[in-house]
Amino acid sequence: MAETVVRRTRRAARARTSDTTAARATDRANAAAALQRALDRRDNGGVTGH
Repeated sequence: MAETVVRRTRRAARARTSDTTAARATDRANAAAALQRALDRRDNGGVTGH
C-alpha cells in the first residue's frame, strides 16, 4: 500500500481592522489605569499601612 502524505496549510491570519486595533488599545489603556489605581491604593497608606 502506498502511503499518502497529507499536507496541512496554515490558516490565513485575520486581518485587523482599525476598530479592533482601537478597541484593543482602549482595553490596554483601561487595564493600565486600573493597575495604577490598585498600586496607588496600596501605596498611600503611610505609617498605618492601609
